[in-house]
Amino acid sequence: MNLIVGLGNPGPKFEKTRHNLGFRIVDYFAQENNFPDFEFFRLRPSGFGGQAKKINSLISETKIDDQKIIIAKPQTFMNKSGQAVKTLSRSYKLEPNLLIVIHDDIDLDFGKIKIIKNRSAAGHKGVQSIINELGTKDFIRFRIGIKPRTYKLEAKSLENFVLKKFTKEEEKILKEVIDRTAKAIEMILKEGLEKTMSEFNK
Repeated sequence: MNLIVGLGNPGPKFEKTRHNLGFRIVDYFAQENNFPDFEFFRLRPSGFGGQAKKINSLISETKIDDQKIIIAKPQTFMNKSGQAVKTLSRSYKLEPNLLIVIHDDIDLDFGKIKIIKNRSAAGHKGVQSIINELGTKDFIRFRIGIKPRTYKLEAKSLENFVLKKFTKEEEKILKEVIDRTAKAIEMILKEGLEKTMSEFNK
C-alpha cells in the first residue's frame, strides 16, 4: 500500500494557483489511472454504534498492479497539511517510507522535477507540518519547480507569488510537466525509488 498526498489549499479561490500544483498533479494522476471520484475520508468509530467522523482529506483509492494506492488531498490548508497526513497514516497503519508527497517548490526552476527522500522541508510550510506531525522526514517527496525564469523574487513577495495563478505562458508548459510527473509517480510505484530518481532527477 502507498499513500500519495498532493499538497494545496482547499476551495475555488485557490484552484490553479502555484501553491496548488500538488492538487493538480494528483488529480491528473487519478484521472489517467481510472481512480474513482474523490470523497471525504471518514474515520469509522470503534465498536458498534455512532457515526463515522468526516476528516479533512479528500481521498480516492484503487489498485495498480494488485497494489493498493490511496491518493489524498488534505483540506486543512497548506500550513496544517500534517494534521491530515497523520490521521490518514494512523488510520491505514502506514509507515512513513510508504508516503509520497507531491508539492510545489519555489527554490526549483519552473518545470523541473526533483525526487528526494529523508530531506528537510527547506522552508516549505506544508512539508514542515508533515514532518512535525509524523516526527520524521523519512518519506518520499516530489518537488515540482515553480521558480520564475524571467525575474527575481524578493523574500517579502514569495507568499503573494505562490498564491497567484500561473501565467498563460507557464500553463502551456505546465501540461507537459504534470504529465511527466504523473509518469514518474507511476514508475516509482512499479519500479522503485532508485530507478525513478535516476530517470527523472536529471
